[in-house]
Amino acid sequence: MFSSYDGLCTIGELAGQTGVSVRTVRFYSDRGLLPEASRSAGGHRRYAPEAVERLRMIRALRGLDLPVAEVRRILDEQDARDVGAGEGGALEDAVAGRLRALGSELAALRWREAALRLVQESPPAERPDRLRLVGAVAAPPSTASLARFWRAWLPPRMPARSVTAFLKAAVPDLPDDPRPAQVLAFARLHAYVTRPCDGRGGRYQPQAHGVAGARASAVLYAGLAEAYDLAGGELRRDAEPGPGEALDAFVDAYASTYGTCDTAAFRHGLAGRLADDPRIDRYWELTAEVISAPDDRPEPTPGSAHDWLLASLETQLGAMDGVDVREGAGSEARSPGSDAPDGARAISPR
Repeated sequence: MFSSYDGLCTIGELAGQTGVSVRTVRFYSDRGLLPEASRSAGGHRRYAPEAVERLRMIRALRGLDLPVAEVRRILDEQDARDVGAGEGGALEDAVAGRLRALGSELAALRWREAALRLVQESPPAERPDRLRLVGAVAAPPSTASLARFWRAWLPPRMPARSVTAFLKAAVPDLPDDPRPAQVLAFARLHAYVTRPCDGRGGRYQPQAHGVAGARASAVLYAGLAEAYDLAGGELRRDAEPGPGEALDAFVDAYASTYGTCDTAAFRHGLAGRLADDPRIDRYWELTAEVISAPDDRPEPTPGSAHDWLLASLETQLGAMDGVDVREGAGSEARSPGSDAPDGARAISPR
């Protein structure tokens, strides 16, 4: 293979055998990936025959865009196996890590492509505003701003497990391959939750946040999560609002929180209280646009589930033939308000 009498090759011969430049061979040698067998009397590098396959392996690994540090770890592990040591796994770990990184890079490219198409397809008069919107969002975007918004919105001292469960429902999973409309919806959603609170309801804080205890908050939001899940199924079936399991779970969440019974009087009081609650419809509208597939009906959100449940409650109460069930209600059928246990008041993710 080599012309040398001792079976070793020069750096030029090694480069010629593997189709790389002398500079490349020197680069890998200087970084410890390609050991020299010896030096000539004149100080020139000399390599053993196995250096050919090692250099080809290095080129293959670098061709997968693995960094030099990962290549070194793989080669070190291979050397250890050759002498009966080492457990393996370096190559698998490196490939898995590169796949994860590549997935993030591809996601970023898809979001950038959709953002560019959005600008391209926008009417000229709307392009400056849309450029500002999408320019404020990273690619791929992060939902951290949405999580911060809800953490500020939720009752203080709410148990971490309850907060995590609520965030899972309230913060949308972003599409891997978004349409321009979804990019615009998320950019608007990001702008919505990061705008400064101006003292005029910008954060839509429920009244109960300052008074509801940690236990009451956990009970309420756990019950609401169950009710919203049930209502989501009804929405997917295009069911008309009305009495049923979802509505019962919804009312029971509040009744359990207030330590009272689910009675007709309680439902009347609850309906009146919820009708006056602050609303953040825009958040849920944009969330539905972000998560819904093209040309499909909007996916249910906690906001749309809440609307359906409130409509169900009003439908049920409207069917009571005008009877004022609040008159003569017992002390256990407390209406949600300032006299609820522990100062709790009706709250909803609206």
